Amino acid sequence: MSISWHKAGLGGVDSHDGAAALHAWSHARWVLLAGCLIAIPAFYLELLATSSSMLLTARALYGGMALACVGAVARTAWACRKPGRYLDRNAFDVAIACGALVSVIGGANPWSSLEWVLRLAFMAMIAVRIVVALHAYVEPNRLALLPLAGAIVLLLGGAGFYALEPRVHSYAEGLWLAFESSATVGYGDMAPTTPASRVFAVFVVLLGYGMLSLAFAGIATWFIGKEERRLRR
Repeated sequence: MSISWHKAGLGGVDSHDGAAALHAWSHARWVLLAGCLIAIPAFYLELLATSSSMLLTARALYGGMALACVGAVARTAWACRKPGRYLDRNAFDVAIACGALVSVIGGANPWSSLEWVLRLAFMAMIAVRIVVALHAYVEPNRLALLPLAGAIVLLLGGAGFYALEPRVHSYAEGLWLAFESSATVGYGDMAPTTPASRVFAVFVVLLGYGMLSLAFAGIATWFIGKEERRLRR
């Protein structure tokens, strides 16, 4: 990965760190992505918990996320020649793993202002990590998968708004609100009104921006690669 990712704590494994480390990282990055995806239902189950069973389910999901993230980071660090250097290069993933562990013992609703800030910051990190994990699809030969990923985001976003927003009375309306949010159109006919749906809208917007950024970056990469091949000839 580039120096900028390294400085951001998302450096992955050094290409000179050996085959074992590279092999471990090739699996760990997808385990980390799965763990981050688990955090989304866990966050909303805890936010909307009206019973102890919902709260326990949310904490169980956070526990699964913690196991996935800690296991992925630890397994890759063990395979590296210099584990400390790997942890330094991937401080962002280490912070997410620690956040997942803390979330297992998090407080029940209502959350204090400080806890709201910490949880939203943690979920923002999750959103960033998901977009970075999808960065691999910027390669020109994988651009066709981006529309599929975008469609999945919209479909899940529609279901999320249908479940979280009282003014959304059908899945079609939820899908429309997800489209408005991800495209940042803002027609004004519909908007999230509850804390849960507003937080959800933030993640839909971030993922929408992420998908567009990846698409444009992939197209630019394709044109640059085409020009470089032409110059070499």
